[in-house]
Amino acid sequence: MKKAYLYIAISTLMFSSMEIALKMAGSAFNPIQLNLIRFFIGAIVLLPFALRALKQTGRKLVSADWRLFALTGLVCVIVSMSLYQLAITVDQASTVAVLFSCNPVFALLFSYLILRERLGRANLISVVISVIGLLIIVNPAHLTNGLGLLLAIGSAVTFGLYSIISRYGSVKRGLNGLTMTCFTFFAGAFELLVLAWITKIPAIASGLTTIGLRQFAAIPVLVNVNLNYFWLLFFIGVCVTGGGFAFYFLAMEQTDVSTASLVFFIKPGLAPILAALILHEQILWTTVVGIVVILIGSVVTFVGNRFRERDTMGAIEQPTAAANDDEHVIKAAHAVSNQEN
Repeated sequence: MKKAYLYIAISTLMFSSMEIALKMAGSAFNPIQLNLIRFFIGAIVLLPFALRALKQTGRKLVSADWRLFALTGLVCVIVSMSLYQLAITVDQASTVAVLFSCNPVFALLFSYLILRERLGRANLISVVISVIGLLIIVNPAHLTNGLGLLLAIGSAVTFGLYSIISRYGSVKRGLNGLTMTCFTFFAGAFELLVLAWITKIPAIASGLTTIGLRQFAAIPVLVNVNLNYFWLLFFIGVCVTGGGFAFYFLAMEQTDVSTASLVFFIKPGLAPILAALILHEQILWTTVVGIVVILIGSVVTFVGNRFRERDTMGAIEQPTAAANDDEHVIKAAHAVSNQEN
């Protein structure tokens, strides 16, 4: 259990420093380029763990699996993470971190709408509380950076959608979360590479520039990928993207899902503190209040998940206990019969 909490602590630190590292790299790399690089490196870091999981189950990837990875890569890497990266370039890292941390709220809503899963009382309360926290942070009456907020919320919504697609796909295809994540990263990085090549076509690059989308025109791939930025790319790709997910899944192997999910419940509180210390970002009082409200919503979700898991384990243990009681009764009957004989 101590090892599990160590994994949770490392994963939390990595995920909470993600926006800060990406903000620092923003001046040297194109947002889409940075997305491509970090997810490709992250996929390589996760690959040994994914191959080990496949070997243990005797599973080989087939074309249907790759079609699933292409879909999850599109939703996660290309759509959600591109919006996320763009949000970081135009807004404060602390704000983006908090807003993105609300993606489980949208995942709950998509699970209800798409998978028809029942929303438990705790989850429903958590959704309401988290939405209130979002509104406090966004502060619609006094919007100062509408684009950044829109991009960050769009990223959280689409990541919530990705979570549901990934979960449904992993169950249907019999793949664990780490394997899904690894090959989703590979597929998404490859799709981004293809898009980057397409944007280099002169007519397309010119058209994107004309309509004001200069960042998407002639997207670079290897520009500034050199020793000057080695440690920054190493931290973003190996530590934050690959290591963060690796330690999260290792924690899940050592403990239960709800305990491992503490990573995402702590991040909304820790990320703004790190952003203030490292990037010297000013945190508004409304943001602080919103963070507290969202953390309360996270606590409600965590407690609800713990009770649900306990009830589920109780339901499993009761038939087992009943079977054991029946076995004892049968043995006792045989003993009495033997004595009578």
